[in-house]
Amino acid sequence: MRSEELGETLLPKRLALPIFASDPLSSVAYATQEILLVLTVGGAAFLYLTPWVAAGVVALMAVVVMSYRQVVHAYPSGGGSYEVVSRNLGANSGLVVAASLLVDYVMTVAVSVASGVDNIISALPSLAGHRVWLALGFVLLLMAVNLRGVRESGKAFAAPTYLFIGGILLMVVTGLVRVALGDAPVASSASYGILPEDGKDTVAGLGLLMLGLRAFASGCTALTGVEAISNGVPAFRAPKARNAARTMAVMGTTAVVMFAGITALALIAKVHITEGGACRLTGFPGDCASTPQQTVIAQLAAAIFGGDHSVLFYAIQAVTALVLILAANTAFNGFPLLASILAEHRYLPRQMHTRGDRLAFSNGIIALAVVAGGLLWLYDANVTSLIHLYILGVFTSFTLSQIGMVRHWNRALATETDPAVRRSALRSRVINAFGAVVTALVLVIVLLTKFTQGAWLAVVAALVLWLMMRGIRRHYDGVAAELAVDDPEAESARPARVHGIVLVSKLHKPTLRALGYAEAFRPDSLEALTVAVEPEATGELERQWTEAGVRVPLKVLDSPYREITKPVLAYVREHRRDSPREAVAVFIPEYVVGRWWEHLLHNQSALWLKSRLLFTAGVMVISVPWQLTSSGRAGGPSRRAPGAVRRGEPAPGSGYERLPAPEKV
Repeated sequence: MRSEELGETLLPKRLALPIFASDPLSSVAYATQEILLVLTVGGAAFLYLTPWVAAGVVALMAVVVMSYRQVVHAYPSGGGSYEVVSRNLGANSGLVVAASLLVDYVMTVAVSVASGVDNIISALPSLAGHRVWLALGFVLLLMAVNLRGVRESGKAFAAPTYLFIGGILLMVVTGLVRVALGDAPVASSASYGILPEDGKDTVAGLGLLMLGLRAFASGCTALTGVEAISNGVPAFRAPKARNAARTMAVMGTTAVVMFAGITALALIAKVHITEGGACRLTGFPGDCASTPQQTVIAQLAAAIFGGDHSVLFYAIQAVTALVLILAANTAFNGFPLLASILAEHRYLPRQMHTRGDRLAFSNGIIALAVVAGGLLWLYDANVTSLIHLYILGVFTSFTLSQIGMVRHWNRALATETDPAVRRSALRSRVINAFGAVVTALVLVIVLLTKFTQGAWLAVVAALVLWLMMRGIRRHYDGVAAELAVDDPEAESARPARVHGIVLVSKLHKPTLRALGYAEAFRPDSLEALTVAVEPEATGELERQWTEAGVRVPLKVLDSPYREITKPVLAYVREHRRDSPREAVAVFIPEYVVGRWWEHLLHNQSALWLKSRLLFTAGVMVISVPWQLTSSGRAGGPSRRAPGAVRRGEPAPGSGYERLPAPEKV
């Protein structure tokens, strides 16, 4: 796609919702389950806390959505929390948010895919042994779809997301109707007892409070990905801010309804699920060590729709697994966008800001897939293990961005005189201030309850990333300062003389072409240079040189240790010391080949020598190519590779080679 086609990739609200909100929408599939897993450490005695914990999560979701709607309107250029914090609290605080979000985007992919695989295994237990390979395959699939472009990935993911929303709402409505008619659904695990963990059956006082807080922290996974819409405002169609704010409101409302409905039905159906596996369920049939527990969604679907062999059961499992896997798409859009902004600000390598052939940030997409795949491999795609590394970064960015928004409104109010605008700003400041207090409390809770269970790894990763980004910025700033022009006349002055050196190994066509090119440059002096690695071959070269009557003198360097690079470097550097005002141009004949394996057979010595010469001041390295037959097969590549048109390599017969060149304006 051409650069000017970027406007055609902008998203309407119906596609933006599944692209940017699939993570918070799909997290309702496991948020209730994570609450129950924590509360069942003391058996079934503490399940009465579930409604209160869920109510806290719902209230928090409402606060965060309202707060981020203010961010969308105030900063419609994208960047979300990173831009808000950088502008209002400083660059270092902005980097804290950026590092936290990048880590959390990686965790979003890992947790979403692992949870999706769990739901597949709930329907097809025979696949349990292939958990890791399934997860890695889905990550590769997501990467491939996203490399096709934002709009294409939105079209691919829209149907599953809307099917999931419809399926969950159908399940919730059907379940509640059955309750109203006196036929409440009963989960398959309702008859199982729950063995408390050692010493956890008599929790009281402060211990009970910590247990409730830990369950609340786990349930807050329902809020992951909420900030993605604020990061992706530039991807919306105009009016961008209004469309993004409306999409966020729809996302928040839908997520709250689904989460509350699933939690209510889980309590009504008496779903029992434990963190320690099926062996903590008394009365569990079969081998508890090898048989996986069904997820909360699977148990509810079976209870409401007539068993785990009904059509609607499989339909719910299919769309849940699919949307959980596709929920990682939120990260595949948020991570590259944020990485591109950081690269533009010189905190990440510049390649992260480069758009690929389909106008997507390809390098960021690939980097996210590689890191998330590594985590899935390391943690065996286990949701319970991965979840402890999750959501810490989200609430770090939530808290700092809301504090930044309070400062933003303070600055706006200091200069604003219009009464209507001031009232709006005051209302927004109250919303953001309340959001800052609430999310700060949740951040403390998450740190206290999850730090020792693995969240410290996320903290360390964010710290390392923060230090790395600062180091990259220092490097880019140093390079910019070093390359800045101080004295244009002195720095553009021509060298007093140019001495040309043509490197020679044999007297053949590439050597003669290099000699001809070197003479065409008209250096003040020119010589050919060879290294005597084998005396017999060097003697034969000198004989051929004399017989051919080559005008350029041949100089032979002795190499008793059979090295090529060191003698050449020593000779060039010595010449530079003797004539510091004289530039040296080194001409290197090189083969151009067409097959990948031929690269391994040619030019290795030249490549190494060239890389060393580049570090020598006052030396210019000039490659003189000689195209072998394989490099010109059929006039170019036999098929269109990705980016062929952009690189000027259209496939023969494709019609692209006949297109007129675009007129420059």
